Amino acid sequence: MEIIDLNASVRLKTGNSPARALRRAGMLPAVLYGPGIDPVSLTIDAKDLKKALKKGKIGQSLFSLKVGNWEGYTKTVMIKELQSHPLNNAYIHADFYEIAMDRKITVSVPVIATGKCRGVEMGGLLQVIRRELEITCLPGQIPESVILDVSDLDMGDSIHVEDVPLPEGVEIHMDVNFTIITVLAQKMGEETGGEAQAGSEEGSSETA
Repeated sequence: MEIIDLNASVRLKTGNSPARALRRAGMLPAVLYGPGIDPVSLTIDAKDLKKALKKGKIGQSLFSLKVGNWEGYTKTVMIKELQSHPLNNAYIHADFYEIAMDRKITVSVPVIATGKCRGVEMGGLLQVIRRELEITCLPGQIPESVILDVSDLDMGDSIHVEDVPLPEGVEIHMDVNFTIITVLAQKMGEETGGEAQAGSEEGSSETA
């Protein structure tokens, strides 16, 4: 997995008023957390963060965070939380968390169904029940997604978590063998219900 470079600087002034001034200047207040370190208040260029996130997804991407006014202070981090404005979706605050490349972490990755489903061609309905899966692995092994081939699924078939092919070193911890994808058989009433209702109404009209 690519580690994305991102520059930051130590933020000396905290509070709502300095934070608003930063945002007006196109900067973003942020905080760095991590095991064994006190939280560090940072400032990041909002455009730089937006550009960096085009290369990866929040919650999955790894960043090499270089703090410019702390010489030699570079940390490998992930975004713990990214807050956006409710109206214009502009970033307003970011929380970063330092990680160790040799220590496993737990992240959520999207589920992607691929292939032409046989059950759908027979009139079934493909339903993705779990759109994300929580996996555990080393930071450098995080997959972009979990890809599941649905080509051989007939109506009534399902893919459960125990069926998921995982790359080496990637684990899914589960208490039950839950369903991720299933193919539902459409009920006859859904296809003929409108016609049956219309016939009932015509019959009532004739009787009257």
